[in-house]
Amino acid sequence: MAAQYEALDPAQIHEAVVPHLPAAPAAILDVGAGSGRDAAWLAALGHTVLAVEPSATMREEAQRRHPDARITWLTDSLPSLEAVYRLGAAFDVILLSAVWMHVAPAERARAFRKLVTLLKPGGILALSLRLGPPVSGRDMHPVDIAEVEALTRRQGLVMVTAEAAPDRLGRSKVTWVQVVLRLPDDGTEALPLLRHVILNDAKAATYKLGLLRAVARAADGAQGLARFAGDTTVTIPLGLIALNWLRLYKPLIEAGLPQTPSNWGTKGLGFIKDGWHGIKDMAATDLRVGTQVTGVRAAALHAALGDAAATIARMPATYMTYPGSETPILPATRARVGGLGAETLVVDSNYLWSFGELQVPLHLWRALARHDAWIEPALVYEWTRLMEGYARKQHRNLDPGQIARAMRWHEPDRDVAFARRAAAEVMASGKLLCVWSGRRLSESFLDIDHCLPWAAWPCDDLWNLLPAHPQINRHSKRDRLPSAEALEASQERIFDWWQRA
Repeated sequence: MAAQYEALDPAQIHEAVVPHLPAAPAAILDVGAGSGRDAAWLAALGHTVLAVEPSATMREEAQRRHPDARITWLTDSLPSLEAVYRLGAAFDVILLSAVWMHVAPAERARAFRKLVTLLKPGGILALSLRLGPPVSGRDMHPVDIAEVEALTRRQGLVMVTAEAAPDRLGRSKVTWVQVVLRLPDDGTEALPLLRHVILNDAKAATYKLGLLRAVARAADGAQGLARFAGDTTVTIPLGLIALNWLRLYKPLIEAGLPQTPSNWGTKGLGFIKDGWHGIKDMAATDLRVGTQVTGVRAAALHAALGDAAATIARMPATYMTYPGSETPILPATRARVGGLGAETLVVDSNYLWSFGELQVPLHLWRALARHDAWIEPALVYEWTRLMEGYARKQHRNLDPGQIARAMRWHEPDRDVAFARRAAAEVMASGKLLCVWSGRRLSESFLDIDHCLPWAAWPCDDLWNLLPAHPQINRHSKRDRLPSAEALEASQERIFDWWQRA
């Protein structure tokens, strides 16, 4: 078998990987190193290689063939890689050549998570996936690229390339896919810190993930509420984080999903008090900036936000700390908030700031805003994994579909009916103009346009719904953002519409 492996040129076998190898010397982990062919090739390029091989006879043969001081041999195997972990090392490159099909499907999620944890920020994980019938008498399992893509999203990696390759041994029914994945690094150390909190930080509840996802949602959809505090920090309203917190937890708790190892229903959750019970009939999408409520519901929402803010400040904001430190990453400062003192509650900027503030390192805030596409799936996956673990301890079986539905961040449904009725009332009392062109509108020639288009931001708040002539809305503006010049030219017509509607 070693002779068969050695007959192939590793530079040709790993053609898709070569352009992504770092400059020498780099630290490389070769998992399932076999005959040592790839380890020797990488060592010859100037890298240091930790070659892991569970088979004693294969390892001995590899060491005989390739006695290179830059290669260190170790007995270990997936999914645990316990011996590698004991070294405390991290790697620029991890290579799995013709290995993944030997990992049982039930062990792959754990194995993948272990591999990613061993990567340095910016490091690459290279896998070759064997597609085709198994070899008789060998322990092989089917593999496919979709499974690897799903694991990649869950663990916060980026797929750099996935290239098909022929079988170099000439087997007609066997093909390969060379996959290169990268652990993102924006140069600010924000992404490794986020991965530490999401995947490695100790968690006695889902609260740390809840806080981080609430901040991520704020960075994604409420940039305008952030204030710069010096050159390295932004502050955001603690009330906004509490609002997002309630919006995230409401579907989970209503579905009976456990948020602590001993939690069944709402028992033991500090923010579940009278206020929470008073907003039971509110939809999760009602918990957003701009919401206006009155009476008993207003008092309940005010109390629920206060309880959430207190829980956030006391628990995850205090105990989510930098690695090896007791310094909080997202320190919170609470303000004294009394009763509502009014019949109507408008969830606006001033109100949200009244609960206090949360400090966010600027590099972390920017990373959350820019890289939400990979941060959000990693957060959702880890939160789901925690809940499934808690359920097992409680001898419960959870429905994966129910979890997925409860974990979704729901946006309000697209609905312009109210704005259309307002436009009809305005037209009944006088003329109504297209905000973009100034053309007079009628019931037959009226569209309600999303100023910031739904494709960019699904916002049905009334300020964003503007009367427009169908020709302008459907052929000129469509799903485009309005330019600064267009907004300036339309300012008076927009103000007039807001005032009259």
